[in-house]
Amino acid sequence: MANIGFIGLGIMGAPMAKHLIDGGHTLYAHTHGKVPRALIDAGAVACESGREVAERAEIVILMVPDTPNVEEALFADNGVAAGLAPGKIVIDMSSISPIATKAFAQRINDLGCEYLDAPVSGGEVGAKAATLSIMVGGKLSAFEKVLPIFQLMGKNITLVGKNGDGQTCKVANQIIVALTIEAVGEALLFASKAGADPARVREALMGGFASSRILEVHGERMVKRQFQPGFRIGLHQKDLNLALSSARQIGVSLPNTATAQELFNACVAHGGEAWDHSAMVRALEKLANHEIGQ
Repeated sequence: MANIGFIGLGIMGAPMAKHLIDGGHTLYAHTHGKVPRALIDAGAVACESGREVAERAEIVILMVPDTPNVEEALFADNGVAAGLAPGKIVIDMSSISPIATKAFAQRINDLGCEYLDAPVSGGEVGAKAATLSIMVGGKLSAFEKVLPIFQLMGKNITLVGKNGDGQTCKVANQIIVALTIEAVGEALLFASKAGADPARVREALMGGFASSRILEVHGERMVKRQFQPGFRIGLHQKDLNLALSSARQIGVSLPNTATAQELFNACVAHGGEAWDHSAMVRALEKLANHEIGQ
């Protein structure tokens, strides 16, 4: 069993951390605000800073919202880097810039430590069920050491390549998810305004080539108007910003990603930053002057 540090105990981080405790590991935890009581009761040790976490743990996991949050957690005066000793492993499971990730990895490597970028897909549901897809960038030797830890949190775990490649894979994932949400929203909106029952249309489509996990889960959310967040629009908006800014840097055009981002932007303009990302359909509904299910 290992001494594991965990920084960032939000919607996804808290259940991920709990799986590590349930797996028999000792957990040293730090987050903005207080470490959740449920984790303390389960055996987590609350730490005052990232530095303390790194001093007490062999492996340090980060699960925070965005690139600046990772940089602060790692390199602030009392951050993780200040508490590291050679041979320790830092794992960033946040979804952040692939380019920044490479720079962060080099700084951690220079301290004699290994760095893995290991963003996840699956949302709150996957975090709670320990069924996350985990996309990893870094050295094979470090990956093999922590694979049993990843297996406590996820099911589909892939070493994609070198540092930064895990984050690149996550950006690609978020492009596919956003565009598929948009396609499902358009299809169900079209069906509803044409007079068909969108719930029955969705049921029929689930048996054909158009079937997808997003049609299954998010299509149901759209029909039932259940937009409490599993994955917030504001976070997906951040991920598409990463996609579009990275695309500009490498000279790639992502026209439909840009369209999906504009639909998210419209939702945020209507107060929807905290809506589930399936609520992108609300922007399409505004354009059609029609709500699915009416």
